[in-house]
Amino acid sequence: MKKKAISVALTTAMLASLLAGCGGAANAPAPEPAPAPAESAAPAESAAPAESAAPAESAAPAESAAPAESAAPAAGGATYAAGTEYEGLVANDKYNFDILAKSFQSTYWGAAFEGVDIACNELGVTYDKNGPNSESDIADQVNMLNAYIADKPSAIALAACDTESVLDSLKEAKAQGVPVVCFDTGVDNAPEGSVVATVATDNVQAGGVAGTHMYEILKDKIASAGKQVRVGEVNQDATGFNIQQRGMGFITEFSKAANADGKTVFVVGNEFYANKAKDEGCNTAADEASADIVVEVAVPAQTTVDLCTTEAQKIMSKDDLIGIFGSNQTAAEGVIAANNTLGVLNADPSAGVIGIGFDAGSVIKAAISDGTMAGAVTQSPLLMGYFAVYAMTKIANGESVKDFPMDGYWYDSTNMDAPDIAPNLYD
Repeated sequence: MKKKAISVALTTAMLASLLAGCGGAANAPAPEPAPAPAESAAPAESAAPAESAAPAESAAPAESAAPAESAAPAAGGATYAAGTEYEGLVANDKYNFDILAKSFQSTYWGAAFEGVDIACNELGVTYDKNGPNSESDIADQVNMLNAYIADKPSAIALAACDTESVLDSLKEAKAQGVPVVCFDTGVDNAPEGSVVATVATDNVQAGGVAGTHMYEILKDKIASAGKQVRVGEVNQDATGFNIQQRGMGFITEFSKAANADGKTVFVVGNEFYANKAKDEGCNTAADEASADIVVEVAVPAQTTVDLCTTEAQKIMSKDDLIGIFGSNQTAAEGVIAANNTLGVLNADPSAGVIGIGFDAGSVIKAAISDGTMAGAVTQSPLLMGYFAVYAMTKIANGESVKDFPMDGYWYDSTNMDAPDIAPNLYD
């Protein structure tokens, strides 16, 4: 599919525009999401559990969103769909969708469901939601997905914790005639025809933005080092397609920038990323010992801030470390927590180790504001949730749909309050 990058601007009446091409430069303007639903809208969390889902006992219960009729409209009746392929879309029926998140572990997913609520209100559709307690609870999520498929909803939106684990389920969904829209992350080897569209950040591009900025901040320090230096990367997992893409996007763009300055790179650590880097030609040194820059990748045993902290501490304790990247909210918060003990991070490369994060949340925003971290890359979970609902509605109407990719955008202490950045920085 031809990629598109989304840029959304708000005026008195909101206008959304879809820009062709995804060559998101590091300084490209970020999409500005719509306001959260008015306080009178009933939050999805307060509704009765969905009867159709049958999660494992340890999993969070499925929840049903309030009917669209009871929710307050988006401000001014404005819509993000303006200027996109979804402009003017009307639901042919009062559809009910099932939406399966990776978890409700971070505020990222709250932002995504704000977008879901806005879209459901605009279209007059409803939804049930579910997700495991943790993004590491892969089997629980598969059970939830199978239960949703058996219920045969109008469509399912899926953010897969582990892309390999859902392949059989997707095959069954296709057999049962249940359309699936992937959001937040795609499933790269899904059975043909089982995923009708993917609504997600272009994670290769977004990871690349972090890699490019990391090198630009560190290039003078690398040039004057006179010895081998190390850059770390903490990825929450090696199983989610979006995290795989993001982690490799960082490695690829950082390596390209280093190579352009005549520096060699060698990737070590987690087997998936080390092997992938080798296969994709990121290793320009013959081995670790001869490299100018070692990129060390760590993945925790489970997706928790505590375990990401442990992995970050191992890397951040090394004397040759000059930079570290946390590739999502959980991993970035782990890096910050590790620094609370070690005290090595500083947004000034001459004063300490450069830290770069991904996504938002109050912990990351505070670390960037006070100069602990250099910056981060934001995406728009709100828009992903929003357009996932529009994609499900369109396919339920019997119309064809396309993938809907969005760029990631750099932010730091200088632009956090900018009108095209701030609305994406959820707490």
